[in-house]
Amino acid sequence: MNTQPPIGLHHVTAIAGDPVENLRFYQGVMGLRLVKKSVNQDDPATYHLFYADGEGHPGTDLTFFPWAHAKPGTPGVGVVQETYLTVPPGTLEAWEARLLAAGVRVDPITRRFGERALPFADPHGLRLALVEGPDPFAFTPWHEGPVPAAEQVRGLHGARAPLRDIAPSESFLTEVMGFERVGEENGWVRFVLPGPADSGAGRILDVRQDPDGRRGAWGVGSVHHLAWTVADDEHQAALREAVERAGRRPSEVIDRFWFRSVYFMEPGGVLFELATEGPGFAVDEDPAALGERLILPPWLEPFRPRIEAVLPDLADRPAAAAGAPAAAPTATVDPAVTR
Repeated sequence: MNTQPPIGLHHVTAIAGDPVENLRFYQGVMGLRLVKKSVNQDDPATYHLFYADGEGHPGTDLTFFPWAHAKPGTPGVGVVQETYLTVPPGTLEAWEARLLAAGVRVDPITRRFGERALPFADPHGLRLALVEGPDPFAFTPWHEGPVPAAEQVRGLHGARAPLRDIAPSESFLTEVMGFERVGEENGWVRFVLPGPADSGAGRILDVRQDPDGRRGAWGVGSVHHLAWTVADDEHQAALREAVERAGRRPSEVIDRFWFRSVYFMEPGGVLFELATEGPGFAVDEDPAALGERLILPPWLEPFRPRIEAVLPDLADRPAAAAGAPAAAPTATVDPAVTR
C-alpha cells in the first residue's frame, strides 16, 4: 500500500421511510443537528437529510434518503448490517433509558472487541449500535439539542457487514485501501484504518463470512453506502487510481458542493465512497443556520418552485411517538442510485 489510506469514515448514507419521522428521531431523540436539508440529486422529489455534530464535521455525519413508500431492505451479504456511533465512556445506561423512554426497542448492552455497545434499531428498521470510546474526529456539541453535551454522539464509530467470501475483500481492504486486520471475535473479523486512537473509533469495518447467505437488497432501513474521508483532491485521485488498478471501476469525481465524491463497489458488494474533507457544509449557508432552509445544487435552482411543491413540509404533522414504526412501504427503490 503506497497510497495514503483514507482518514476514516466521512459519512454513512441510509434509506429511511417517512422524512418527518426520520427528523423527529435523529434530531429529537438522538440529538443530532440537521446540518443540511437538500434533495437526492438523482431523485429531486426526495429529500437528502444530513445529521451531524454542532458544526457538521466530517466523520460525524449520518445522512438519509427518505423514500416513504419504498419496500423494507433485505438483510444479507453485501449490505451493511449495522452502523456504529461513538458515545462517551460511561453513557450507555443514560442512552438506554433515553431510547426506552422514546419507545425504541433496544438489545442488552454487550461487549464487542473490548468495547461496550448498545445495539438497537431506529423507527424504520435501520440497525445501529452506540459504542463507548474516545472522540473519533473533531467534534462540536450541539448546545440547542435535547441531549446533554457530555452524552452526545461523538461521530461515526464504524460498521459491520456480512460477505459471502471474506478473502477478496480482505485483499482489497488491506492492499488497496490500507486497512489492517486487527482481530476476530464470534465470527466477525475487524479491519481498522491506521490512526492515532488505540480503539480505532471512526476507522472500523467488521465483516463476517457467510458463504450460504442470500444477497441483501437496499430498501427502507438499510445502509446505502459507506463514505471514507480523503484529505483533498490529490489524495482522492491517488486512491481512485489504486481502486481502478484493482479492477473496481470507480466513478468519475462528482461534485457534491460540500465535498467531492468517487463511488465504487468493494469486492463483497458493499458500496464505498471516497469523499473529500472540504469545502464543508458552511460553504453555502451561515454556520449558525445550517439545515434551516432547503439547499439545492445550482443546476436544480431553476426548478425550486416545482421541487418545493412536491417535498413534504418537515413540520406539518402532529408529533408521533419517536420510536413508532413507519407505515408499511409499498414502492421499490432503484438500486442504481448512488447519490
